[in-house]
Amino acid sequence: MINEISYNSGQVLLGREVDVINSIGVVGAGTMGNGIAQTAARAGLGVVMHDVSDELIARGLSTIERSLQRDVDKQRLTSEDKDGFVSRIKTTTDLADLSSTDFVVEAATENLAVKSELFRRLDKIVGPPVILASNTSSISITKLAAVTARPDRFIGMHFMNPVPVMKLVEIIRGVATSDQTSAATRELAEAMGKTAVEVSDSPGFISNRVLMPMINEAIFALYEGVGSPLAIDQIMKLGMNHPMGPLQLADFIGLDVCLAIMNVLYDGFDDSKYRPCPLLKKYVDAGWLGRKSGRGFYQY
Repeated sequence: MINEISYNSGQVLLGREVDVINSIGVVGAGTMGNGIAQTAARAGLGVVMHDVSDELIARGLSTIERSLQRDVDKQRLTSEDKDGFVSRIKTTTDLADLSSTDFVVEAATENLAVKSELFRRLDKIVGPPVILASNTSSISITKLAAVTARPDRFIGMHFMNPVPVMKLVEIIRGVATSDQTSAATRELAEAMGKTAVEVSDSPGFISNRVLMPMINEAIFALYEGVGSPLAIDQIMKLGMNHPMGPLQLADFIGLDVCLAIMNVLYDGFDDSKYRPCPLLKKYVDAGWLGRKSGRGFYQY
């Protein structure tokens, strides 16, 4: 059942099959999900944010409130605006409550079986005109779309972390994604203040096909004793002008997520250049997942 949080919805006007988007459903209240929910609420949309437990939902809402409060503290936002944005977000542990939304974005764990089961259920819950989008960072959009009866109205909508800050949304078309679905999703992303860049469905798309092998190679450099974590990161920050070193970035993303993406690339291309570093596997086995676990290549 939806928690009783009222909201005043805005709307995104689209000149195609979906005429108006008043609200979006977000499946997952974790790092990506709560970031998407916050960004949509700030754009004037009503949001229904789902997760499997009240504890996870409470954690997601708390993250949103802290993020907005930082903008209040920096005088980029008024307290009234902050309260208004939060009031647009309804929360629920019942997936059926997303039936009232006009567009759904899935931001669950990066696992094909989990996402497929979610989309099988969502396909039966939401109305036929509703577009289903996945925030997957590497899994085939064509595969996910195939478990639904609306592959033409299925698309990848890959936000970057942290969602409220990063401007890019990678729009990924599956083999059956229609032009109308792509155009509507692009307009929604732009209404949320993002820059939409369209790519074709391929393992890792563009963002992670380029980024993850770089991170994996940095882990190999550490594994082979070429340099310390600090040395590797300093060289990439100071020599290549990267804002964050690859090992620090891996900790920020989550080493389990990095490994999952590398496995998708390795399996998808059947090419040894995408082989995950054994040290990455060892850290994940140890539960050293980066910032979220308190330890990765650095301790937090």
